[in-house]
Formats: sequence, C-alpha cells, structure tokens
Amino acid sequence: MPASWVDIKVGRQTMEGYLTQPEAQGRYPAVLVIQEIWGVNSHIQSVTERFPSKGYVGLAPAMFHREGRMTIGLHEEFDTALARLGRCTDANIVADVQAAVDYLKAQPFVLPDRIGIVGFCFGGRVSYLAACSVKDLKASVVYYGGRILQPLGGTGPAPIEQTSKITVPILGMFGEDDQNPTPTDVGRIQGELTQHHKTHEFHMYPGCGHGFHCDARPSYRPEAARDAWTKTMAWFDKYLKG
Repeated sequence: MPASWVDIKVGRQTMEGYLTQPEAQGRYPAVLVIQEIWGVNSHIQSVTERFPSKGYVGLAPAMFHREGRMTIGLHEEFDTALARLGRCTDANIVADVQAAVDYLKAQPFVLPDRIGIVGFCFGGRVSYLAACSVKDLKASVVYYGGRILQPLGGTGPAPIEQTSKITVPILGMFGEDDQNPTPTDVGRIQGELTQHHKTHEFHMYPGCGHGFHCDARPSYRPEAARDAWTKTMAWFDKYLKG
C-alpha cells in the first residue's frame, strides 16, 4: 500500500506520523522509526519505506510536532535543529513514543505484541530511553544515540541512569570517529547494560563518524550502512518474528 500521513493523539495534542505497510492483507509486526534532529524528512521516510517489503509495518512519528505540524529542517540548519532539540523533554518524548505504540496496537493490520523501535542520532537516544520507559516494545535498535548520558529538559535521570529498567534486547550501531557518543561513551553505556544483565549487542564501525547511515549527508558510509542495516533487520526478525 502507498505510504500515508496519519494523526496520532498525544493527550490533547496531535502528532503526525508517516505510515507504511505491506500490500497483502494480514497482521504484521511493526517498527517505529525515530527521526534525527531534522524531523521526518525524506531520508527518514525512505527508511520507513524499507519495512513493508520485509513484512513489517513502519511508522515514523513526528517527534517535533510541538514546534508545529510538518516541522522538517534542512541538514544545513544545524543551529535551528539544536534549538528544537533543546526544547524537548524526556517526559514528552516518552509520551510521544507511547502514543505511537498505542496507535500501532490499535491497527487491525499490526500484531500488537510484536512492535520494535529504531532511531538515529536524536532518535537513537529516543530508542534507548524508550527501551527503559515505554510499554509493549519488544526490541530496540540504537544508531549513534547522542546524549544518552544526559537528560533533556534539564531535570530527571539520564537514559543511562535508567538502564536497570530496560526490558527489551538492544542492538547498538556506532562509529569509531563519532564525538557524540564517543567510543568512551559507548563503552560506558555497554558497561551499564552488562552490569544490569541486559541483552544487548554493540557494533563499532572504523572510519565512521556520526550519521554514517544517512545517505543524504556527507557523513554517509555506504558499506557500514549496509552492514548495519542487515544486522538491524536480523535483530527485528529474531525478536519480532522469531
């Protein structure tokens, strides 16, 4: 079926989401695709469009909906994107992801107990936080999630401080040349997961920095991106289809 924009209720607000689904009738596992700091742009839409051919529903919720409908920025608008990020709070992030999960669970074409999440950059942090805080997720994939070691909104525990609450297996994809998170940061995150006996698998890609999966940015590294995506789909196949 063609992709479509849908409205998702978050309390008294409405969050738009980019929805893709297989053509054949039936019920399928689903994956939330969480944006970078530029919104649900053409790249995030293209990632979401990969899922139907693999037997999944895809949904990319617009995490910056409080900034206005269809808030999407250019990669060159870094300062503007950072300002939007600075107005996010972890409480609102959790509410948005939970609303997106609840939306998927209510759809007749979704298997309600087979929902995963993958996120990139800001979205990678969201995927880690969601693994700690959102009900009814079954698997999480984190691509170079920055600021996992810090809270958003100035208060509350950082995602890493909530690791003990994680209930889903986590796959992590990181670049050796990244500065947010640095390899040292990644080591701290992995150490926390190990300490709390959480199922996880991390991969560090040499010669890659932040954003190596995004083919719309100069940071794109195609070989690493292909390998990481193959591992991502194997992770979801194992925990959402297995």
